[in-house]
Amino acid sequence: MNLIIRNIGVIATPHGEKAKGGEKQGEISFLKNVFLVIKEGKIAYIGEESKKTDIEYLKNNFCYEEIDAEGKLVTPGLVDPHTHLIFAGWRQKELSLKIKGYKYLDILKMGGGILHTVEKTRKATLEELVQGAKKSLYTMLSYGTTTCEAKSGYGLNTEDELKTLRAVKILNESQPVEIVPTFMGAHAVPKEYKDKREYIRIVKEEMIPKVREENLAEFCDVFCEEGVFDLKESEEILEQGKKYGLIPKIHADEITSMGGAKLAAKVGAISAEHLIHADDEGIEELAKKGVIAVLLPGTSFYLNEDFARANFIKQKNVPIALATDFNPGSSPNESLQIVMNLACLKYKLTPEEVLTAVTLNAAAAINRASTIGSVEIGKNADIVIWEAEDLDFICYHYGTNLVKRVIKKGKLVFEK
Repeated sequence: MNLIIRNIGVIATPHGEKAKGGEKQGEISFLKNVFLVIKEGKIAYIGEESKKTDIEYLKNNFCYEEIDAEGKLVTPGLVDPHTHLIFAGWRQKELSLKIKGYKYLDILKMGGGILHTVEKTRKATLEELVQGAKKSLYTMLSYGTTTCEAKSGYGLNTEDELKTLRAVKILNESQPVEIVPTFMGAHAVPKEYKDKREYIRIVKEEMIPKVREENLAEFCDVFCEEGVFDLKESEEILEQGKKYGLIPKIHADEITSMGGAKLAAKVGAISAEHLIHADDEGIEELAKKGVIAVLLPGTSFYLNEDFARANFIKQKNVPIALATDFNPGSSPNESLQIVMNLACLKYKLTPEEVLTAVTLNAAAAINRASTIGSVEIGKNADIVIWEAEDLDFICYHYGTNLVKRVIKKGKLVFEK
């Protein structure tokens, strides 16, 4: 389908094919009273609404269908660069335990926490995982997300890690949200392994080669944290992933300051995620090596934890991306709109900086900035039409869905 989107009040968009940090992160364009021409799934032309003869000529001669934006805001489709999409086993019963004062280790001893999700995910069939994720993807789409990353990490054995990544492959062929897969067998050490070294060996010698053999992932992530995988172990796993063509990502300095940000810079990671307790030196190293900071304010909010030092990260010229961290334990939320609200209120980022963080910078964090993340000629026509007249309104009006229509690669895939 070829489309003309007309009667646009304003297009708000960053520009380019690379992540932007510092003051440049807030540099976006506001194009008023324009129309978009979409051909074969890509943005072909941006014209002035006043030239109505151009629109009529296109419609009459080239079989374009028309969408009326009704004077509303248009942005690029939102990009969620950090999710744990594929799982079975929601953990709603843990909320009341946390309120009563139970700590993570207490819940773990009771059979809860990540081990509960691992147990349920292992028991689930491939089709059950696909159907569960499909529901969440529809929710994401309805809130404006057109592309997301998805990590494995709830299988924690070779068979079930491959199963979760195969689910991603099926989902990419059966629904409109584009999913970028990340292998994260190093999410935790499963309870059946008393010897962590043996599990690391399996991750390196069994899982990573088979993930590469089936071409199931683009990235390799590791939970670098005290009590999980230390710096040396994390580096070992990420370097093994690199040998098999998997680009490094890293869960860094979420709970403790142990040098995860510095390790991200050392191994050439495309992104470092969480960074709540990253020290000054680590953030400076990210800046030197061009690593993108993927911040997850929804997780800090849900767990009632500290928030990452977004303004210090911005001052050091590190590009900031924002993500939901959607998962059943620490961030059961599919909405990037809530994340945008929190980023303004808790990180003190401007609406312009936030827009870049959930579009162009988020796309760069999953190696997609050359094709998505901005409304520009030649890029994929991933577009959101909002029930809002300006960008400020989205960041100001929280707790409701302001999406009116979503277009993915030139197709209308959601309409309120």
